[in-house]
Amino acid sequence: MTTSTPTHLPIALTIAGSDSGGGAGIQADLKTFHRFGVFGTSVVTAITAQNTTGVRAIHPVPMTNIRAQLDAVAEDLRPAALKTGMLATEEVVREVASGIRSRALAPYVMDPVMVATSGDRLLESVAETSLRDHLLPLATVVTPNLEEAEILTGMEVRVEAQMRTAARALVELGAGAALVKGGHLASDGIVDVLWDGSVEHIWRRNRIETVHTHGTGCTLSAAITAGLAHGESLPKAVETAIDYLARAIATAPGLGAGRGPVNHFAPVD
Repeated sequence: MTTSTPTHLPIALTIAGSDSGGGAGIQADLKTFHRFGVFGTSVVTAITAQNTTGVRAIHPVPMTNIRAQLDAVAEDLRPAALKTGMLATEEVVREVASGIRSRALAPYVMDPVMVATSGDRLLESVAETSLRDHLLPLATVVTPNLEEAEILTGMEVRVEAQMRTAARALVELGAGAALVKGGHLASDGIVDVLWDGSVEHIWRRNRIETVHTHGTGCTLSAAITAGLAHGESLPKAVETAIDYLARAIATAPGLGAGRGPVNHFAPVD
């Protein structure tokens, strides 16, 4: 049997933590990249011991190793798009920001991972300001949930009107665009708001009642990154990613005793 090499295989990069449970972080990102037909590369920022019931331990990767990983990938497998996820510490945030800036890597999707689905903190509280000051201005789009939007903007974000205001505030803080995710809204429906500095896009869908939502933020931001790597416009990449995630949640395999992973095998279209 012979195999053929695609004439154009976009490369995407994820800079994030490793999830030993396979549902979030680097593992979720690489699975999503593969599903979208892009070649995934990675910079591991932290090693976590976790499963569907929670995070048991976090070990940040040494700064010299993070720098070496990023240099190695950027020099030989320069990404057509990249994303960040769990960065763990202020030192890592600054190092990653420096690497993205010096290498002029773009488009860049910033998933401001602060708290796991289980409620465990994945970012030092002292690093929140650095995330806003050093990474946000580099982002093509930032993808916070309600709690992350509150931390980044310093304002209450609990209802749709506040989501729309927060999205604008994030762009004013320097992001190219902001997708404020409404998965934590206290309602039967879910609203996602994208503001790109001039046009607002809103997606609405019914909530899927399930506990299997581990890695949803990672998966969504990875799907957006994959779309951008393929050359899609930001609104198109976001819409395709939202649709994919909805199918991934609806068909979650039901693994684990806690908040299980979504189905990364879900169809893209």
